[in-house]
Amino acid sequence: MTAMLEVKDLKVAYGKILAVKKISFSVEEGQVVTLIGTNGAGKTTTLRTISGLIRPSSGEILFQGKRIDAVAAHEIVALGVAHSPEGRKIFPKMSIEENLLLGAFARRDGEIRKDLDAAYDLFPILGERRNQLAGTFSGGEQQMLAMSRAMMSRPKLLMLDEPSMGLSPLMMKVIMSTVKKLQAQGTTILLVEQNAQAALSLADHGYVLEVGKIVIKGTGKDLLVNDAVRKAYLGED
Repeated sequence: MTAMLEVKDLKVAYGKILAVKKISFSVEEGQVVTLIGTNGAGKTTTLRTISGLIRPSSGEILFQGKRIDAVAAHEIVALGVAHSPEGRKIFPKMSIEENLLLGAFARRDGEIRKDLDAAYDLFPILGERRNQLAGTFSGGEQQMLAMSRAMMSRPKLLMLDEPSMGLSPLMMKVIMSTVKKLQAQGTTILLVEQNAQAALSLADHGYVLEVGKIVIKGTGKDLLVNDAVRKAYLGED
């Protein structure tokens, strides 16, 4: 495997507050890699920095060997990085199909309709209600839309920020099984997820962040049985 994404000694600050403190990790092509940790650990900030929404204070971010830490966000999308953000950030007064088409804004090929059909195959309810306003959807349905919108850019790397937040246990299982399905279809995934059990169960590798630092790393299977991880994040003694 080759590293699709490399984060090297990344520091990110909000004013004088250092939110990410010199972290390094990689995502290999074809893998699901997860970042877990409590609120304020720096997970969302890390994803927003990779996608160009925040500029790092120092360090390097490489995507397929090319530095992207000074590249504009829309150009990063065009390179093959899609970001499904925390809170979904759908456009509530636009239809399902209009939201999906916005995900393909950087594309100039003739296969956008084909990928719309693929989104409707992945989540049939989106196709059934394609003309419905997105704001009328439930939280789980909006998450389906947010993931599908990100996939409309045909990403090589899909970044998902808290995809199960606020969802029922049943809907969370649907979303997590979809993550595995997308990986099987060839998409590399970087997952930020509060539900550490679910995330580590499907991840090839995981990194535990605490107050902006990586404190534990390993395979998903190893972290599931790590005593410190089990006590702090899996609710086990």
